Parts: sequence; structure tokens; C-alpha cells
Amino acid sequence: MAARNQGTALDLSWLARVRVNQPAVLRRAAQIQTQRAVKKNWQAAWHLRAVTCIDLTTLSGDDTPSNVCRLCYKAKHPIRADLLQAMSVDGKGITTAAVCVYPARVADAVKALKAAGCDIPVASVATGFPAGQTALKTRLEEIRLAVEDGAREIDIVINRTLVLTGQWEGLYEEIRQCRQACGEAHMKTILGTGELGSLTNVYKASLVAMMAGSDFIKTSTGKETVNATFPVGLVMVRAIRDFFWKTGYKVGFKPAGGIRTAKDALIWLSLMKEELGDEWLKPELFRLGASTLLGDIERQIYHHVTGRYAASYDLPMA
Repeated sequence: MAARNQGTALDLSWLARVRVNQPAVLRRAAQIQTQRAVKKNWQAAWHLRAVTCIDLTTLSGDDTPSNVCRLCYKAKHPIRADLLQAMSVDGKGITTAAVCVYPARVADAVKALKAAGCDIPVASVATGFPAGQTALKTRLEEIRLAVEDGAREIDIVINRTLVLTGQWEGLYEEIRQCRQACGEAHMKTILGTGELGSLTNVYKASLVAMMAGSDFIKTSTGKETVNATFPVGLVMVRAIRDFFWKTGYKVGFKPAGGIRTAKDALIWLSLMKEELGDEWLKPELFRLGASTLLGDIERQIYHHVTGRYAASYDLPMA
């Protein structure tokens, strides 16, 4: 992770000045999506970069120690070894950025990664995920328990009611308390953008989360009807840029929910490069929250190496 965001005092005057030009945002987002894609070796290199930024995730009601263990081994070996060797990158230590699970599965993930002999961090969702509607005391205790079990990153979810009703002081205070509960664990703040009502609210919630000390801001839980979209992503990364210019703190960005194809991943990488620069193309400041994305990227790399598309049995889960 990058250096911690120490946060700032809540600046309500900044929030009062916020105006988002929605037509301009939509035009810019459409432009990014329709740009000419990179090809051949450059495309394969970008695919590998995307792999290193993935928070490999399982957030299902039927998660068990065995499928969490399998996920952890896939995180350590995201691309088949012979494919990496054919691309001359087999010695680069390519892994996913993190493994993301429910708090109850954190200990299983830590144990599996230790057994695999790797130092990939375990991220845990918390604070009444995905709705964020439980009592604050309960949410804070959930964070502490996940950290005690070995989580090094915590993905908290905000109470969207506070945004929709304009209670910015309340939102700021809740996120500050979550940051304190995280201790040394890095905190990613999920805004649930599909439920915030407007792009202006997305920008304001992004600012408040960063002022309160979030190390990352994240679009969605993946459980909403609308998850990571490019207009929302554009608004959030420009909030990150504005916050950096004003404070000097670099805050990471994590789109999550609905990112399923290698093409989607390349567009998100392009957005980061054009809006924030090369420094935000590294896992320290950029993550992709996904459960099925890795499979499609591996299929594209298989095609790049062999010239044909993989059958279902060519690319096992782990």
C-alpha cells in the first residue's frame, strides 16, 4: 500500500461549492470507452498489470474454508505457469493484489496464504456489508475482529442514508471512527454509488471519505443494482485528483461490481492513466474488485500465447 492518508478536518465550504457537469462527465466517460484499444504484446502486458491489481474476491453465502483456500492458491498462481514462461515473465512474481472475503473467513484465508508461502494481504469487508445499516458499535466491533484475525485491509461500507439526507458531519465522524478501529490495517471506503442518487453526491461522499482518512475509495459492494460505471468512476478519480492537489495525500481507487471482462479491465486502467497518471496504475493505489475477471484475462493471455481460445478444462481454478 501507499503511504497512509492522514485525513483532514471536514471542510463543509468545499462541499458547498461542488458542482458536477453531468453531460460533460457522460461525454468524457464515453470517449474513454471508445478509444482505440492496445494490441498484441502491449495488450498482454496490460492484462498482466490488471492481474496484479485484482482483489480476488469471494463474497457468497456458501463460502467454506475449502473454496477460500482454493481462491488463495489461485491468487498466488493467477496465470498458468507455462503461459508466463512463454511470455518470459515467469520470474516476476505475478500475483493478485489481495484476497477479499467476509470477516468469518479471514482466518481461513490467512491460514491458506501462509501455507502457500506468500505474503498476499487478506482484505475483509465489514461494517454491516453490504447495506451498512447496523448499529455503529456493531460495525466497529466487526472491523476489530477482522483485524484480530489477520486482515490487513478493511473494506468498510458507508451508511448511504447519511449521504442522501446531507448529514456530512455524521458521515465524516463514522468514517473517522472506522479508521481508528482499523489500526494499522488500510481502509477502503465503499460508497455504494448506485444508491447515492446523483453524481454530485458521489463527489461529495468521495471528498468526505478522503477527509476522514480513507486510504482508498471504492465504488460499490457488488450487491447493488448498479455497480461500477465509468461516469461514476470519472467523478471519483477527479475527486481523488482534487484532494491530492489540495492536501498532498494520495488516495487509491477501487472500482468493484460488474467488472467481468479483460476489456473492462483495460478501460479502467486507461481511465486511471489518463486522469491520474502512471503512479495510479500500481496496486498500491489502484485495485479491481472482481471474482470472475481473472478467468477472462487468463483466457485472453492463453489466446495471445497459443493463438487459440482455451477450452473449459485448459484453465483450472487453481
